[in-house]
Amino acid sequence: MNHKMKDSAIRSFQNDSVSKVVISNSIPALIAMMMVMVYNLADTFFLGLTHEDLQVTAVSFATPLFMIFMSLGTLFGVGGTSVISRALGEGNKERAKNASSFCMWACVVVGGIMMAVLWIFLGDVTKMLGASEESVGLTKDYLRIAIGCGVFSMISNCFSSIVRTEGEAMKAMTGTLIGNLLNLILDPIFILGFKWGVVGAAVATVIGNAVAAGYYILYFVNGKSSLSIHPKHFKMKNKILSGVLSVGLSASLANLLVSVSSIVVNSQLSNYDDGDMLVAGYGVTAKVIMIVTLIGIGIGSGVQPFLGYCFGAKKKKRLVEGIRFSAIFGLVFCTIIAVLCFVFAKPIVKIFLTDLTALDAGVHFTRILMSTAWLIGAFAICQNTLQAIGAAVPALLASVFRQGIIFIPAVFIMQAIIGVDGLIWAQPVADVLSLGVVILMLWRRIERTDFGPQTTQEAEQALEAGK
Repeated sequence: MNHKMKDSAIRSFQNDSVSKVVISNSIPALIAMMMVMVYNLADTFFLGLTHEDLQVTAVSFATPLFMIFMSLGTLFGVGGTSVISRALGEGNKERAKNASSFCMWACVVVGGIMMAVLWIFLGDVTKMLGASEESVGLTKDYLRIAIGCGVFSMISNCFSSIVRTEGEAMKAMTGTLIGNLLNLILDPIFILGFKWGVVGAAVATVIGNAVAAGYYILYFVNGKSSLSIHPKHFKMKNKILSGVLSVGLSASLANLLVSVSSIVVNSQLSNYDDGDMLVAGYGVTAKVIMIVTLIGIGIGSGVQPFLGYCFGAKKKKRLVEGIRFSAIFGLVFCTIIAVLCFVFAKPIVKIFLTDLTALDAGVHFTRILMSTAWLIGAFAICQNTLQAIGAAVPALLASVFRQGIIFIPAVFIMQAIIGVDGLIWAQPVADVLSLGVVILMLWRRIERTDFGPQTTQEAEQALEAGK
């Protein structure tokens, strides 16, 4: 019965209209990303209710470091999704099982090592983040506990992607939903009720991530999946290790570079007068921009299994149609949200901050970033497509261009020219240039790929045969 259900999901990739497949797989992923957004906003919101903006500053310093675990989970999640979806498109279910088991145990081992390293060097790491004397203690308090959910965060991020490869978008969403709702419930209890402040935020984060990871593990253990996390299916050979890492590295590096970029901007802001309040303002801005970013990621990750399947099954016409519809869908959705965030920047930021310096900075920074945030949806679709079709090097370059090669130099160049505002305007510059680069790389990769018979008549016949 279970395998019939999975086969039905694959038939949907083959037979349903592109718009139906894109929307049906994107909406659950969007809902899951919305919950991730709520989860990310929750700590800042409830800490803001303490009217101690230094606690918001501490979480702003700590978040980029904690995001490293999410980046590593994304590495195995996106890389595994690419390998598994193409394997399913080729009809190779055993390879799909090998890849999913590899991703599970890679999360456990790599996450465990990272947790140990960060605990040992916590003092040095906190200084590296740029925390001031006033906020360094609170930052340590948060990280000392939050690091404890490293493995759980990796498993949750990884398998929220992998579960979608077999058409189980709702189950993928449910795991994220459960963990984030629990975190949302526990935050006010621990932060305000028990008056634990940043420690309460960290404890809620650990529990929420652990429960989400447990949901995905039970999904596999109970035999509800045609994939596997059993050690007997664990394999690194047959290009599973290289396939997962080569593609996943681009997505992981994108998240990692976001963390590095935040650390760079925070450390530069902390050098100005009222640096802690500027960091608090930028921390809230980062949360607001995440609303648009997560929408783009949600649509991109939602359609990635479908696009990977089309590529593996050599259905060029369906692949191109899927890319086009997804990009338009993402562009429209992100534009609407970006405009709303720009218009209502002040009331949104005011929810989290009370200090006037921090509030003014947060509103100003938010409006700067929203000037190009509407492009994020199209960028995410193009990047996820590169990952889905196994274009490891172009996908990696896309990530490096947006948050590395373009952004980080722009931070220092534009800061030297126009001061504090230059630190923030570096991101819109990177957004515009990197979108042009990723569109060009995706177009060239598809044009250079041999899909077999691709005249109009032959493509239609091949599509009908696939159905």
